[in-house]
Amino acid sequence: MLRFPSFRFACTLLIALGFVCLNSTAASAQTWAEKMFKERSHDFRIVGRGTKSEFHFEFTNLYEEDVHVSAVRTSCGCTTPTVTKDTVKTYEKSAVVATFNTSTFIGQKSATLTVVFDRPTYAEVQLKVSGFIRTDITFDPPEVSFGEMGSGESGEREVIITHTGNSNWEIVDVRSHCSNLKARLSPVQRTPGMVRYRMVVKMDDQMAEGEIRERLTLISNDRSFPTTEMAISGTIQPTVSVFPASVSLGTTSRDGKAEKKLVVRGKEPFKVADVLCADKRFEFEVPVGSKKVHIVKMRYIGDGTDNSISQEVRIVTDLEGDKSASCVVTGTVK
Repeated sequence: MLRFPSFRFACTLLIALGFVCLNSTAASAQTWAEKMFKERSHDFRIVGRGTKSEFHFEFTNLYEEDVHVSAVRTSCGCTTPTVTKDTVKTYEKSAVVATFNTSTFIGQKSATLTVVFDRPTYAEVQLKVSGFIRTDITFDPPEVSFGEMGSGESGEREVIITHTGNSNWEIVDVRSHCSNLKARLSPVQRTPGMVRYRMVVKMDDQMAEGEIRERLTLISNDRSFPTTEMAISGTIQPTVSVFPASVSLGTTSRDGKAEKKLVVRGKEPFKVADVLCADKRFEFEVPVGSKKVHIVKMRYIGDGTDNSISQEVRIVTDLEGDKSASCVVTGTVK
Protein backbone atom coordinates (compact mmCIF):
# COMPACT_ATOMS: atom_id res chain seq x y z
CA MET A 1 0.00 0.00 0.00
CA LEU A 2 1.24 3.48 -0.84
CA ARG A 3 1.86 5.66 2.18
CA PHE A 4 1.22 9.37 2.02
CA PRO A 5 2.98 11.82 4.36
CA SER A 6 0.85 12.57 7.40
CA PHE A 7 -2.00 15.01 6.95
CA ARG A 8 -0.61 17.39 9.57
CA PHE A 9 2.84 17.79 8.09
CA ALA A 10 1.83 17.53 4.44
CA CYS A 11 -0.54 20.44 4.97
CA THR A 12 2.27 22.44 6.56
CA LEU A 13 4.07 22.20 3.24
CA LEU A 14 1.03 23.15 1.19
CA ILE A 15 1.88 26.82 0.73
CA ALA A 16 5.64 26.43 0.42
CA LEU A 17 5.67 23.45 -1.91
CA GLY A 18 2.26 23.59 -3.57
CA PHE A 19 1.28 20.03 -2.60
CA VAL A 20 -2.24 18.77 -2.28
CA CYS A 21 -3.01 16.70 0.78
CA LEU A 22 -3.97 13.25 -0.46
CA ASN A 23 -5.38 10.11 1.07
CA SER A 24 -4.33 6.56 0.33
CA THR A 25 -7.77 5.43 -0.84
CA ALA A 26 -7.40 7.69 -3.91
CA ALA A 27 -4.14 6.12 -5.02
CA SER A 28 -5.18 3.22 -7.24
CA ALA A 29 -2.84 0.99 -9.20
CA GLN A 30 -2.53 3.48 -12.06
CA THR A 31 -3.66 6.91 -10.85
CA TRP A 32 -1.12 7.23 -8.03
CA ALA A 33 1.59 7.92 -10.61
CA GLU A 34 -0.52 10.31 -12.67
CA LYS A 35 -1.14 12.46 -9.59
CA MET A 36 2.57 13.33 -9.43
CA PHE A 37 2.58 15.12 -12.81
CA LYS A 38 1.74 18.80 -13.23
CA GLU A 39 1.01 18.32 -16.95
CA ARG A 40 0.58 15.30 -19.20
CA SER A 41 0.36 16.90 -22.63
CA HIS A 42 2.25 19.57 -24.53
CA ASP A 43 1.95 21.23 -27.94
CA PHE A 44 5.23 22.54 -29.35
CA ARG A 45 3.09 24.45 -31.84
CA ILE A 46 5.00 25.55 -34.98
CA VAL A 47 8.79 25.43 -34.83
CA GLY A 48 11.62 25.96 -37.31
CA ARG A 49 13.78 23.27 -38.86
CA GLY A 50 16.74 22.38 -36.62
CA THR A 51 15.61 24.52 -33.70
CA LYS A 52 15.94 23.21 -30.16
CA SER A 53 12.54 22.21 -28.80
CA GLU A 54 12.27 20.57 -25.39
CA PHE A 55 9.55 20.28 -22.78
CA HIS A 56 9.96 19.16 -19.17
CA PHE A 57 7.09 17.07 -17.81
CA GLU A 58 7.81 17.70 -14.13
CA PHE A 59 6.64 15.36 -11.39
CA THR A 60 6.96 15.35 -7.59
CA ASN A 61 7.04 12.33 -5.31
CA LEU A 62 4.03 12.82 -3.00
CA TYR A 63 4.56 9.57 -1.11
CA GLU A 64 6.69 8.26 1.76
CA GLU A 65 8.24 5.53 -0.40
CA ASP A 66 10.92 6.16 -3.03
CA VAL A 67 9.57 6.38 -6.58
CA HIS A 68 11.61 4.75 -9.35
CA VAL A 69 11.30 5.18 -13.12
CA SER A 70 12.38 1.93 -14.75
CA ALA A 71 11.88 2.97 -18.41
CA VAL A 72 10.49 5.61 -20.77
CA ARG A 73 9.49 4.67 -24.30
CA THR A 74 8.19 6.67 -27.25
CA SER A 75 5.70 5.82 -29.98
CA CYS A 76 7.50 7.97 -32.58
CA GLY A 77 11.13 8.75 -33.38
CA CYS A 78 10.14 12.40 -33.76
CA THR A 79 10.41 12.74 -29.96
CA THR A 80 13.18 11.44 -27.69
CA PRO A 81 12.39 11.07 -23.95
CA THR A 82 14.92 11.21 -21.11
CA VAL A 83 14.56 11.35 -17.30
CA THR A 84 16.48 13.87 -15.20
CA LYS A 85 16.40 11.62 -12.09
CA ASP A 86 15.12 8.04 -12.05
CA THR A 87 14.96 7.55 -8.25
CA VAL A 88 12.93 10.24 -6.50
CA LYS A 89 12.56 10.52 -2.72
CA THR A 90 9.67 12.08 -0.82
CA TYR A 91 8.94 15.62 -2.05
CA GLU A 92 11.85 15.51 -4.49
CA LYS A 93 11.23 16.54 -8.08
CA SER A 94 12.21 15.02 -11.40
CA ALA A 95 11.16 15.45 -15.02
CA VAL A 96 10.64 13.53 -18.22
CA VAL A 97 12.28 15.66 -20.90
CA ALA A 98 10.63 15.40 -24.33
CA THR A 99 13.00 16.49 -27.12
CA PHE A 100 11.30 17.23 -30.45
CA ASN A 101 13.67 16.05 -33.19
CA THR A 102 13.36 19.01 -35.54
CA SER A 103 16.53 18.20 -37.52
CA THR A 104 15.34 14.81 -38.78
CA PHE A 105 11.55 15.20 -39.04
CA ILE A 106 9.28 17.70 -40.78
CA GLY A 107 5.59 18.49 -40.87
CA GLN A 108 2.94 17.64 -38.29
CA LYS A 109 4.19 15.11 -35.75
CA SER A 110 2.93 13.65 -32.49
CA ALA A 111 4.07 11.05 -30.01
CA THR A 112 3.00 9.25 -26.87
CA LEU A 113 5.65 8.86 -24.17
CA THR A 114 5.05 6.00 -21.75
CA VAL A 115 6.70 6.40 -18.36
CA VAL A 116 7.07 3.08 -16.52
CA PHE A 117 7.34 3.05 -12.71
CA ASP A 118 8.35 -0.13 -10.87
CA ARG A 119 8.50 1.29 -7.33
CA PRO A 120 6.73 1.57 -4.98
CA THR A 121 4.23 -0.34 -7.17
CA TYR A 122 3.98 -0.84 -10.92
CA ALA A 123 2.29 1.90 -12.93
CA GLU A 124 2.46 3.53 -16.36
CA VAL A 125 1.80 7.17 -17.23
CA GLN A 126 1.25 8.33 -20.80
CA LEU A 127 2.40 11.80 -21.89
CA LYS A 128 1.31 13.36 -25.19
CA VAL A 129 3.35 15.73 -27.37
CA SER A 130 2.66 17.25 -30.78
CA GLY A 131 3.92 20.00 -33.06
CA PHE A 132 4.59 21.14 -36.62
CA ILE A 133 8.15 21.40 -37.96
CA ARG A 134 8.46 23.80 -40.90
CA THR A 135 11.38 23.76 -43.32
CA ASP A 136 11.38 27.35 -44.54
CA ILE A 137 12.55 28.99 -41.27
CA THR A 138 15.87 28.42 -39.50
CA PHE A 139 17.51 30.02 -36.47
CA ASP A 140 21.24 30.48 -35.91
CA PRO A 141 21.94 29.52 -33.14
CA PRO A 142 19.06 27.01 -32.81
CA GLU A 143 17.98 28.48 -29.46
CA VAL A 144 18.57 31.58 -27.36
CA SER A 145 20.84 30.29 -24.59
CA PHE A 146 21.93 32.54 -21.73
CA GLY A 147 23.97 29.77 -20.10
CA GLU A 148 24.69 30.21 -16.39
CA MET A 149 24.24 33.69 -14.92
CA GLY A 150 24.21 35.10 -11.43
CA SER A 151 21.15 36.47 -9.70
CA GLY A 152 20.69 40.16 -10.54
CA GLU A 153 22.70 39.97 -13.78
CA SER A 154 21.36 40.99 -17.19
CA GLY A 155 22.44 39.85 -20.62
CA GLU A 156 21.86 39.91 -24.36
CA ARG A 157 21.95 37.20 -27.00
CA GLU A 158 21.77 37.51 -30.78
CA VAL A 159 20.12 35.15 -33.26
CA ILE A 160 19.81 35.19 -37.07
CA ILE A 161 16.37 34.32 -38.45
CA THR A 162 16.28 33.16 -42.07
CA HIS A 163 13.20 32.50 -44.19
CA THR A 164 13.46 30.99 -47.67
CA GLY A 165 11.01 30.76 -50.55
CA ASN A 166 9.11 34.04 -50.26
CA SER A 167 10.87 37.39 -50.49
CA ASN A 168 7.76 39.18 -49.20
CA TRP A 169 7.71 37.30 -45.92
CA GLU A 170 7.76 39.66 -42.93
CA ILE A 171 7.87 39.46 -39.14
CA VAL A 172 5.22 41.85 -37.87
CA ASP A 173 5.69 41.24 -34.13
CA VAL A 174 7.73 39.28 -31.57
CA ARG A 175 5.93 38.33 -28.37
CA SER A 176 7.71 37.30 -25.20
CA HIS A 177 5.91 35.06 -22.73
CA CYS A 178 8.09 36.37 -19.88
CA SER A 179 8.11 40.01 -18.73
CA ASN A 180 11.86 39.80 -18.03
CA LEU A 181 12.68 39.06 -21.68
CA LYS A 182 12.49 41.56 -24.53
CA ALA A 183 13.33 41.15 -28.21
CA ARG A 184 14.16 43.67 -30.91
CA LEU A 185 14.68 43.18 -34.64
CA SER A 186 17.20 44.89 -36.91
CA PRO A 187 16.04 46.16 -40.33
CA VAL A 188 15.13 43.29 -42.64
CA GLN A 189 17.54 42.08 -45.33
CA ARG A 190 15.91 40.81 -48.54
CA THR A 191 17.44 38.92 -51.44
CA PRO A 192 15.67 36.87 -54.15
CA GLY A 193 13.99 33.96 -52.36
CA MET A 194 15.37 34.86 -48.92
CA VAL A 195 14.48 37.11 -45.98
CA ARG A 196 16.82 37.57 -43.03
CA TYR A 197 16.49 39.29 -39.64
CA ARG A 198 18.98 39.85 -36.87
CA MET A 199 17.21 39.63 -33.50
CA VAL A 200 18.61 40.63 -30.11
CA VAL A 201 17.00 39.10 -27.00
CA LYS A 202 17.63 40.91 -23.73
CA MET A 203 17.11 39.50 -20.26
CA ASP A 204 16.77 42.03 -17.45
CA ASP A 205 18.26 41.78 -13.95
CA GLN A 206 14.95 40.78 -12.34
CA MET A 207 14.78 37.27 -13.80
CA ALA A 208 13.85 34.74 -11.11
CA GLU A 209 16.48 32.32 -9.84
CA GLY A 210 16.43 28.81 -11.25
CA GLU A 211 16.17 27.30 -14.71
CA ILE A 212 14.98 29.43 -17.63
CA ARG A 213 12.61 27.59 -19.97
CA GLU A 214 10.82 30.29 -21.90
CA ARG A 215 9.88 30.98 -25.52
CA LEU A 216 9.32 33.73 -28.05
CA THR A 217 6.52 33.74 -30.58
CA LEU A 218 7.30 35.27 -33.97
CA ILE A 219 4.22 36.61 -35.74
CA SER A 220 4.48 36.94 -39.52
CA ASN A 221 2.34 37.92 -42.49
CA ASP A 222 2.18 34.26 -43.57
CA ARG A 223 -1.53 33.36 -43.47
CA SER A 224 -0.84 29.61 -43.52
CA PHE A 225 1.68 29.69 -40.66
CA PRO A 226 1.32 33.04 -38.88
CA THR A 227 3.30 32.03 -35.76
CA THR A 228 6.63 30.32 -35.10
CA GLU A 229 8.05 29.45 -31.67
CA MET A 230 11.64 29.82 -30.48
CA ALA A 231 13.13 28.45 -27.25
CA ILE A 232 15.01 30.45 -24.60
CA SER A 233 17.09 28.63 -22.00
CA GLY A 234 19.57 29.30 -19.22
CA THR A 235 20.07 29.12 -15.48
CA ILE A 236 20.08 31.90 -12.90
CA GLN A 237 22.33 30.70 -10.10
CA PRO A 238 20.83 31.27 -6.64
CA THR A 239 22.37 33.88 -4.36
CA VAL A 240 22.23 31.41 -1.48
CA SER A 241 21.78 27.63 -1.48
CA VAL A 242 21.55 24.81 1.05
CA PHE A 243 22.95 21.30 0.79
CA PRO A 244 21.54 18.73 0.84
CA ALA A 245 18.27 19.95 -0.65
CA SER A 246 16.50 16.83 0.60
CA VAL A 247 17.31 15.27 3.99
CA SER A 248 16.09 11.85 5.11
CA LEU A 249 16.16 10.99 8.82
CA GLY A 250 15.21 7.39 8.06
CA THR A 251 13.19 5.60 10.71
CA THR A 252 13.24 6.73 14.34
CA SER A 253 11.29 5.91 17.49
CA ARG A 254 8.64 8.18 19.02
CA ASP A 255 11.16 9.47 21.54
CA GLY A 256 14.13 9.14 19.22
CA LYS A 257 16.71 11.74 18.36
CA ALA A 258 18.59 12.54 15.16
CA GLU A 259 21.07 15.19 14.08
CA LYS A 260 22.09 16.44 10.64
CA LYS A 261 24.23 19.27 9.30
CA LEU A 262 23.10 21.68 6.61
CA VAL A 263 25.70 23.50 4.52
CA VAL A 264 24.57 26.97 3.45
CA ARG A 265 26.55 28.75 0.74
CA GLY A 266 26.35 32.27 -0.65
CA LYS A 267 28.00 34.17 -3.48
CA GLU A 268 29.10 36.79 -0.95
CA PRO A 269 29.53 36.84 2.85
CA PHE A 270 26.24 36.74 4.76
CA LYS A 271 24.76 36.13 8.18
CA VAL A 272 22.13 33.53 8.98
CA ALA A 273 19.27 35.64 10.31
CA ASP A 274 16.81 32.88 11.15
CA VAL A 275 15.87 29.25 10.55
CA LEU A 276 12.15 28.64 10.04
CA CYS A 277 10.46 25.29 10.60
CA ALA A 278 6.84 24.65 11.59
CA ASP A 279 7.63 21.29 13.23
CA LYS A 280 8.38 21.98 16.89
CA ARG A 281 10.33 18.73 17.20
CA PHE A 282 13.23 20.41 15.40
CA GLU A 283 15.91 22.60 16.95
CA PHE A 284 18.62 24.53 15.12
CA GLU A 285 22.02 25.83 16.12
CA VAL A 286 22.34 29.11 14.21
CA PRO A 287 25.94 30.08 13.38
CA VAL A 288 27.20 33.59 14.08
CA GLY A 289 29.28 35.94 11.98
CA SER A 290 29.34 36.80 8.29
CA LYS A 291 30.94 34.45 5.77
CA LYS A 292 30.25 32.66 2.47
CA VAL A 293 29.73 29.20 3.99
CA HIS A 294 27.83 28.33 7.17
CA ILE A 295 27.09 25.04 8.92
CA VAL A 296 23.63 24.86 10.50
CA LYS A 297 23.18 22.00 12.99
CA MET A 298 19.69 20.52 12.89
CA ARG A 299 18.41 18.33 15.73
CA TYR A 300 15.24 16.26 15.78
CA ILE A 301 13.85 15.33 19.21
CA GLY A 302 10.80 13.04 19.29
CA ASP A 303 7.85 14.14 21.41
CA GLY A 304 6.20 10.75 21.89
CA THR A 305 3.91 11.04 18.88
CA ASP A 306 4.16 8.92 15.76
CA ASN A 307 3.54 11.72 13.27
CA SER A 308 5.67 11.21 10.18
CA ILE A 309 8.36 13.76 9.41
CA SER A 310 7.75 15.80 6.27
CA GLN A 311 8.80 19.37 6.71
CA GLU A 312 10.33 22.33 4.89
CA VAL A 313 13.25 24.08 6.59
CA ARG A 314 13.93 27.61 5.36
CA ILE A 315 17.17 29.41 6.17
CA VAL A 316 16.83 33.19 6.03
CA THR A 317 19.88 35.42 5.52
CA ASP A 318 20.64 39.11 5.96
CA LEU A 319 21.26 39.56 2.22
CA GLU A 320 19.21 42.16 0.37
CA GLY A 321 15.59 41.09 0.07
CA ASP A 322 15.99 38.57 2.95
CA LYS A 323 17.31 35.97 0.51
CA SER A 324 16.67 32.44 1.73
CA ALA A 325 17.22 28.81 0.81
CA SER A 326 15.10 25.77 1.67
CA CYS A 327 15.42 22.04 2.06
CA VAL A 328 12.92 19.30 2.78
CA VAL A 329 13.31 16.91 5.73
CA THR A 330 11.49 13.56 5.77
CA GLY A 331 11.42 10.51 7.99
CA THR A 332 9.29 7.77 9.51
CA VAL A 333 8.39 7.57 13.21
CA LYS A 334 7.47 4.21 14.74
